[in-house]
Amino acid sequence: MSNPFTYAELHTQNPAAAKTFYGQLFDWKMEDHDNPKGTYTEINLGEGFPGGLLQAASKVAGSHWLPYVKVADVVVATTRAKTLGASLVQELVEIPEGRFSVLVDSTGAPFGLFQPTKR
Repeated sequence: MSNPFTYAELHTQNPAAAKTFYGQLFDWKMEDHDNPKGTYTEINLGEGFPGGLLQAASKVAGSHWLPYVKVADVVVATTRAKTLGASLVQELVEIPEGRFSVLVDSTGAPFGLFQPTKR
């Protein structure tokens, strides 16, 4: 697969309850990190692609998982997705691990595009 899923993020209205639920269900190990937007929880799975969870940005948005797809060039992939009918939610956010965009596809499903930092 040329563009694998690379990360999964749970945006939830109740991070504490989600941590308890998934910790008990799957024995996932989780580590909280404080940042200017609040607490971000890294999910350490031991295998497969990593994940995280955070407080949903809006009370209107329901809790949902957001998968990220690895791309070679997030600018090119974001432009192509928009051309194909995707709606932009968040464009070209820089983080230490790389940069990403969040979109909603033409069927209404949210997804992220992630370009890792080259090391």
